[in-house]
Amino acid sequence: MSQMSQNPAPSADDFTAGRPVVFRNATVLTSDPSLGVLTNGDVLVVDKRIAAVGKQLAVPDGTVEIDASGGILMPGMVDTHRHMWQTALRGFGADWTLTNYFVFYYLSFGKIFRPEDIYAGNLLSAIEAIDAGVTTTVDWSHGLQTTQHADAAVDALESVPGRFVLAYGNIQQGAWEWTRTPQFADFIKRRIDGKGDMLRMQIAFDVTGDPAFPERGAFEAARDFNLPVTTHAGVWGATNDVGIQQMSDNGFLTPSTICVHASTLSEDSYQRIAASGAHTSVSAESEDSCGQGYPTTWELRKHNIPVSLSMDTSVWWSGDLFSAMRATLDADRARTHLEAHKTNETITHNYLRAEHVVNWATMGGAAALGMSDLIGSITPGKKADLVLIKNDASPAMFPIIHPYGHVVFQAGRGDVHTVMVDGNVVKFDHRLRGVDLARAKQAVAATVEYAYSQIGEKAWNETMYPEKPEVVIIENPYTYSRKVDAPAGEQN
Repeated sequence: MSQMSQNPAPSADDFTAGRPVVFRNATVLTSDPSLGVLTNGDVLVVDKRIAAVGKQLAVPDGTVEIDASGGILMPGMVDTHRHMWQTALRGFGADWTLTNYFVFYYLSFGKIFRPEDIYAGNLLSAIEAIDAGVTTTVDWSHGLQTTQHADAAVDALESVPGRFVLAYGNIQQGAWEWTRTPQFADFIKRRIDGKGDMLRMQIAFDVTGDPAFPERGAFEAARDFNLPVTTHAGVWGATNDVGIQQMSDNGFLTPSTICVHASTLSEDSYQRIAASGAHTSVSAESEDSCGQGYPTTWELRKHNIPVSLSMDTSVWWSGDLFSAMRATLDADRARTHLEAHKTNETITHNYLRAEHVVNWATMGGAAALGMSDLIGSITPGKKADLVLIKNDASPAMFPIIHPYGHVVFQAGRGDVHTVMVDGNVVKFDHRLRGVDLARAKQAVAATVEYAYSQIGEKAWNETMYPEKPEVVIIENPYTYSRKVDAPAGEQN
């Protein structure tokens, strides 16, 4: 073992497989209650796992040293709900409502996407995720019309050195139908079984509240395959309390279930979710913008319901969790203040803190995916999924006084210096390693060209720029006129 040394700065070529790595002199946000926050802390990684956390650690000979001084080292972030295939049309829906989204993908043009288009969107989205420090991403892939589409989705995920969960879905068919096909069972056997913790699977579908409860068959299939279910719950105009009741009454609301959004629900529904031990995935930017319901952490925390964070889709928003943490904290605090104002009260202390949303973006996501024993905190023995936020060229990265607050309100994706997934450095000194971004761009460019040709110029433009509703101006009872000087002798 060697003590701390003054080794030259490493190059990307130094990160060979199996070589230990140590981060030196970082502000370490462990997300581990027993370790807390370390100032000038070190984290040693050996054989894909966190070997030690402390100060001035002795390390094995040949260890690569990363100077993390002036930076924040935190667990890799976990996004529990991202429609990765839609990244191929990044930003297309910037002015959409949820209705516009449903019409485009569910009713009109979602079906035009070919397997190669699913591949293109997933590839760029997966690269984007690790670039922004999101080391584990749930691919809420509800565009899988065939298992060929699903194969393409997995091909893309496996070509990027991140940790992924395929949430298999198909909005063009009832989940109780496609989950029972021999092709679906064969896909699980071919592409998922035996892949370990780098590629896992969920079944993704929604419960509409139909009294016949046709989704029962999909839940039973999930149980037969021993796969968790992720579902958009509490989405205004789409899914509601009836679905929660059906899931609860039939024993399908379990600790492995993830209720995405969980907005616009009744007290009874929140009590059922809490009692079941199910988890939630809050997409605050999405909920604020397109109408699922107000971001619901202010209700979830009252019922002690576990929270994780997600970005939803890059057809609208960014693909990083810095904006998710910020939007979640802003929305929760705004609602708390507004509720108090209704009774003429003033909130003098914030309950929800920056530390909470950082933990939701890390440990919260790990818990939702049943991976708390593997990832989510900087704890010796866990897999080394780590993110170093450091940017010496940015004035916003100095000084670091409140480290949790700095992550949420000051830092951004451009400040992600180093990313490690499963003990492998996949980004260093702000540059990705082991990915072919040019190939991803080419694939997406081909998808954009194809989609444009299928949709047509008129529909493309009308969809991207929806018609604006008329703004009604309320009549103003007050009138204003130019001030007239008072007559001589009347001035004060």
